[in-house]
Amino acid sequence: QVQLVESGGGLVQAGSSLRLSCAASGRTFRTLNMDWFRQAPGLEREFVARVNWSGGSTYYADSVKGRFTISRDNAKKTVSLQMKSLKPEDTAVYYCAADSVAGATTRRLTQGECDYWGQGTQVTVSS
Repeated sequence: QVQLVESGGGLVQAGSSLRLSCAASGRTFRTLNMDWFRQAPGLEREFVARVNWSGGSTYYADSVKGRFTISRDNAKKTVSLQMKSLKPEDTAVYYCAADSVAGATTRRLTQGECDYWGQGTQVTVSS
């Protein structure tokens, strides 16, 4: 199985940048698509970004497109989310996830489509 552990969250000022990391274990990591989701208190967990198994294709939610960048290093078994120009509305618990969905390279994933999840890391953006 695959185990995911997020890190890099914290309290930052609006307009600043933050980089989240997700360390993965398991031999199947390189065959999986990787995703970032986020969940604010009282709200549903929402899709943020996705990178396919090879790293050659990415997809972003409209709310973060142009500000966030997802990337992966299959040799190191890590996935990163570089966040720029952070806004207070970006405040949430950010989760790393993995999926094996085919034919979902250009759409938002649902929570139920992901096979593995990390524990989450808190990102708080102050105004």
